[in-house]
Amino acid sequence: MTAAAASRPSRQVRGRRPRVLLYAVMVAVAVVYVFPVYLLLITAFKSFDQVSLSRMWDLPSGLSLGSFDRAWNGGEGTIGMRGSFLNSVAMVVPATVISCLLGSLNGYVLSKWRFPGSETIFTLLLFGMFIPYQSVLVPLVQVLREIGLYGSIGGLILTHVVYGIPITTLIFRNYYVGVPNDLVEAGKIDGASFFGIYRHVLLPLSAPGFVVVAIWQFTSIWNEFLFGLIITNAPEKRPVTVALQNLSGSQFTQWNVQMAGALIVALPTLLVYIFLGRYFLRGLLAGSLKG
Repeated sequence: MTAAAASRPSRQVRGRRPRVLLYAVMVAVAVVYVFPVYLLLITAFKSFDQVSLSRMWDLPSGLSLGSFDRAWNGGEGTIGMRGSFLNSVAMVVPATVISCLLGSLNGYVLSKWRFPGSETIFTLLLFGMFIPYQSVLVPLVQVLREIGLYGSIGGLILTHVVYGIPITTLIFRNYYVGVPNDLVEAGKIDGASFFGIYRHVLLPLSAPGFVVVAIWQFTSIWNEFLFGLIITNAPEKRPVTVALQNLSGSQFTQWNVQMAGALIVALPTLLVYIFLGRYFLRGLLAGSLKG
């Protein structure tokens, strides 16, 4: 008994060593990721005369909001991002909502209303997730010109909705597979129509799926750059990611303004994850990405 009691603490010490090593590695990785954020924050609050390579890691001598004002409103050869920020809001909200609804309907059909060829259609839809943006730019621009949406926010909304259908369909289809078919059959017995079953049976159960898809689509659409650059040919129509790139001047770059603009652009997605992150995790655990 004495030997066993003496060996027990040593086993506990040996068991703690891998955990301590794991924590040390996690802290080191966290520090590596935090350093760029630290640099972005301190540079954004500096005035231009404090920005230099030699003082790059130094804290600002005083908090200056001038870089945020310049990034937002513009001035001295800089085009502000205020109009482009509103363009992104006008683009991302309807694109996210429409993508969620279409993905939900597609998932409902492909999971609860099986028909000949449904698996083939689902597979073809999934192929859309692997088509590079660059490969469709020329036909995309031609189609948008033909329907009169090239160079407009509406063209960006349509593009993001179409490109969002594969991933939203996949998430909702896998989510609805976990809903018992008995509920759908009960709705049919009660005389509910196709949309009646969706509205009264599946839609009330779809909150976790909608949260996951909405966060995914909002983040993807807000941060997208290539479509915004190619489809919108006028500065007043471009989204905020393109406006951020345009903050860098042709002669020199005001790094404090550039960093302040990056913070402004990142703020919406950051707020989404702060307030909805826990619901996002619940949605994942509820099966939104299982299957």
